[in-house]
Amino acid sequence: MQNCNIRLGFWIAAPGKKRGYEVDTRENAPVFRREFEVSNSFQNGRILICGLGFYELYLNGHKVGDHVLDPVPSNYLTRINYAVYDVTAYLKPGRNTVGVILGNGWYNPNTKDEWCFWAAPWRDCPKMTLKLELDGREVLCSDESWRVGESPITFNALRNGEFYDARLEMPGWCTNGFDDTKWPPAMRIAPPGGDLEQELQPPCKVLATFIARPTEKFNVYDAGRNLAGWARIFVEGEAGAEIILRYAERLTPAGELSVEYQDMYIHSGEFQTDRYILKGSGTEIWEPRFTYHGFRYIEAKIRGRAKIHKIEAREVGTAFKTAGEIVTSDSTLNRLQSMTLNSYRSNYVGIPTDCPHREKSGWTCDVMLAAETGLFNFEAASGYRGWLRILGDLQRRSGQLPALAPTGGFGFNWGSGPAWDSVLFSLPYDLYLHTGDDGAIREHYDGMKRYLDFCESMATDHILFFGLGDWCPPDWEKICPAQITSTGYYYRDAKYLAKFAQLLGNKADEIRYTVLADSIAQAFHRRFHLGGGRYGTGNGIGEFTATGCALYHGLVPEKEKFGALEFLIEYAEKTEYACDFGILGAKYIPRVLAENGRADLALRFFTRRQFPGWAHWIDLGMTTLGEMWNGTSSRNHIMYGDISAWMFRYLGGFRHSWEQPGKRYLEIQPMPVISACRSEYCRYLSDWRINGDEFEIDITVPQGGAGLLVMPDGSRHILSSGSARFRCIVDLTFSPVLRSHSALLT
Repeated sequence: MQNCNIRLGFWIAAPGKKRGYEVDTRENAPVFRREFEVSNSFQNGRILICGLGFYELYLNGHKVGDHVLDPVPSNYLTRINYAVYDVTAYLKPGRNTVGVILGNGWYNPNTKDEWCFWAAPWRDCPKMTLKLELDGREVLCSDESWRVGESPITFNALRNGEFYDARLEMPGWCTNGFDDTKWPPAMRIAPPGGDLEQELQPPCKVLATFIARPTEKFNVYDAGRNLAGWARIFVEGEAGAEIILRYAERLTPAGELSVEYQDMYIHSGEFQTDRYILKGSGTEIWEPRFTYHGFRYIEAKIRGRAKIHKIEAREVGTAFKTAGEIVTSDSTLNRLQSMTLNSYRSNYVGIPTDCPHREKSGWTCDVMLAAETGLFNFEAASGYRGWLRILGDLQRRSGQLPALAPTGGFGFNWGSGPAWDSVLFSLPYDLYLHTGDDGAIREHYDGMKRYLDFCESMATDHILFFGLGDWCPPDWEKICPAQITSTGYYYRDAKYLAKFAQLLGNKADEIRYTVLADSIAQAFHRRFHLGGGRYGTGNGIGEFTATGCALYHGLVPEKEKFGALEFLIEYAEKTEYACDFGILGAKYIPRVLAENGRADLALRFFTRRQFPGWAHWIDLGMTTLGEMWNGTSSRNHIMYGDISAWMFRYLGGFRHSWEQPGKRYLEIQPMPVISACRSEYCRYLSDWRINGDEFEIDITVPQGGAGLLVMPDGSRHILSSGSARFRCIVDLTFSPVLRSHSALLT
C-alpha cells in the first residue's frame, strides 16, 4: 500500500449538479481553472492530481503529459489513484494558469447496463483534487477559489460514447488573462471515500495510429484489425454540421455496420457512438477524451454540409513495456500469437477486461486465464498487483468474491465460483514466479484464508456445487459439470495456500491446508473417477474436460495417469482434435499434453482450421481472439489467450522455478515439435532449429542471470551469463506409448 491518507487539496466539483443515481451525465463536462504566481527561483515543479472519473490536466494552454483515460479505475470507496506529473517545463516565472477537464468514466457511469454500474454505491458527479509543489513546497491546491465552466464535451459515457460541440470552444480558457468572471466558483464536495494512493502502474496511452480506409459503401471505414480506442477525424464544413461515428467489430453481408452481439447488455443511450458538431473554420481535427470503443469498423455519417478528409483509428491501452517476443516456423502459430497480443492490448485499458466494447469489465476468470500470457509478453506485474487490490477490497467478510473487479455490486451471486475466484491465488503465484516478489502473496494471504473458509462452508463432503464451469464450449449441452471444475480449483487453491504458508514460515497453516488438499483430492477421486482413467459424473457429458481438469490440477493418482492421458489422446484423435471444451479446458488440455511429452498433439488443437478450433478464427477473417468458437458474439475476448503463454513455455521452453523465482534464473526446456522457434523473454534468448535429425539451439543469458538448459535428448547444461550454442540428435517420431512424466503443471 502506497501513500495512504495523503492529502492533496480539497475535493471540488461544479456547483449545482445533480447527485446520486439521478446524475444527468448529458451535462457538459466541467472545466476548472486557476491563475497563480510562480517565483523566479524554483528548480522543480510537480502536480499531484486525481480527477474522477477521468481527467486531463493543462498548464498555460498545453496538455500535461501523454496519458489518456486517467486515472486507473478502482473501488472508489476504499482507494483512489492519483498521478504525479513533473511540470517544471510547463511553468514560467510570473503568472501561470492551470486547467482541468473532468469526464464521467467509471466513477459516474450513466449507462443502464446488465452489471448495475449505474447503481454503484460510489457514484457521484465528477470531482477533483490537486496540489502543486515547487521544490517540495505547496504553492497551490484545489479549493473554492477555482472557477468552473462548461466544456464543449456535451456528453460522455464509457460504454455509450462522447459528444462534442466545437461551437462551444473557449479559446485560451487555460491561459493567462481569460475572462472567467461569469464562471461560478468551485464547490467543495465530499471525497469519494477511499484512501489516496499514488498510481504505480503504467498509464494508458495512444499505442498506435492507423489510417482507416473507406470501404465500398455505407460510409464505413476499415481500421484493418480489431482494437480498443477511438477515431480521430479530419473534417471541413459549415458550422453546425454534425459527424456521427459508430463503431463495431463486424459488417453485415451487405457491408453495413453490425452491432449484433455487442449492444445486447446496454439498456440506455446510443452504443459506441461519438458525435462531433463543426465550428466551421477550415480543417477541424477531433478525437474523444473520456470514452473508448472496441472496433475494427467505423461508420461516419454526415448531417449538414461537411466533408471528411481522413479518419484515423487510435489504439489505446495500458502502456506496458515489452517483456518477451516469440516467432516460430509455423505461420498459423505466428498469426495466433499476433491475434492474442491484439486481444491482450485491447483488454488492458487501465484494468484487465474481458472485452473492449459491451462490457469492459474485469471478469476474474479472464484475468486468471490470460495472466501468464501477459507476464511473458509484457512487464505487466505492476498492473496486476493494482488490480488484485481492487479485487481484495471487494471481498466480503464471509470470504466471498465477486466475478468482476471493480464492481458496483453485481457478480457475488452469479458469475463467480472457484474457477473465477481462484485468480486470488493463481495471480500472486504467477507474480511470484515471474518477478520473485512475494508482496502479493503477503498482501492477500488473509483474504485467501477467508476464501477457503468460505469454500469449506459451501462444500458437501469436500465437493463444491456452485460456480460457473467450462464457459463457452462449442456445445452448451455437453459442458463439463461445474462441480468438477469448481472442486478442481478448490483443491488447487488449498495446494497454493499450503505452498504460500511454507514460504511465509507458517507451519500450522501449511499443515492445515495440506490436509485439506489431500481430503479434497480423495473426495474428488471417489466421486468423479469412472475407471480407466476417465473422470466425469457418469452421464457421458464433459468427460474430455473433466479428465483434463483432473490431470491439470494433479488430482489423478499415479497409477491412473496413463489411462487418463490415453483417454485424452484417443478422444482427441476420434474428434480430429476438435476443441470440444470451453475456456477452462482450453488451458487444461494443451498444457497437460505438453507436460506429458505430447506437445505435438496440443499443436493439432491450435492449428485446426475447422470449427471448433483456434485457427478457424483466422479463416473467419478475425484479427483478435473470439468469445465463441463459431465466431459469433464478441470477436475480441482474451479468455482463450493462454496459447501465447503455452508457446513461451513449451516451444521457447521458458520455465520458472519456485525455489529460484524471478528473472535471475530460468530453466529452458524447448520441445521441438515444429522446425524452428526464436523466443526472447526478459533478455533470455532461446533460438532453435532442426536440421535433419539435429537439434541446434542458441542460448543467451543476460548479465547476472543463470539457468538450466534441458535438451530434447535429456542432456542438461548449466547456464551462466553470455551466449552459447548446443546441439544434439533427436528422434522426432513419437511413440504410441506415452512417456511417463513425474510432474504435471506446477
